[in-house]
Amino acid sequence: MATDRLPMTVRGKALLDAELKRLIHEERPAVIKAIEEARSHGDISENAEYDSAKERQSMIEGRIGEIQFKLSMAEVIDPTQIKSETVVFGATVNLIDIDNQDKATYQIVGLDEADVKKGLISILSPMARALIGKRKGDNVVVQSPKGDREYEILSFDFK
Repeated sequence: MATDRLPMTVRGKALLDAELKRLIHEERPAVIKAIEEARSHGDISENAEYDSAKERQSMIEGRIGEIQFKLSMAEVIDPTQIKSETVVFGATVNLIDIDNQDKATYQIVGLDEADVKKGLISILSPMARALIGKRKGDNVVVQSPKGDREYEILSFDFK
């Protein structure tokens, strides 16, 4: 069964690589040391330090596996290399809200890179889904918890 590739920007891959390196080279050895230290205190059956360290180890190992999986499934895309007449993954889009004339700028990025406060929206977000395939001057309707919002695409580029 073929699995879909997960799009991510070069920046997003670098962030995951850095987190993976930190987990493997810093967090994992530190938690192993904490487990050994807790064991040295004797009976581990009622040792809260040991239980806490083992729980932390489980979380670290789970995150390492998750990152390794995501990197193995990643389709790394450099937005600066994209040439497209329509909005696609990696585009930085300048919008204006039709109702209140508020302007906004969003870049469409991978799932792990999304941070709306920084203007980074996930490829799976309602906004990104509405924008994909559209052109400068097009209007898009985005479903939001506060109701449908209509935006006009002022421009978009790839940086």
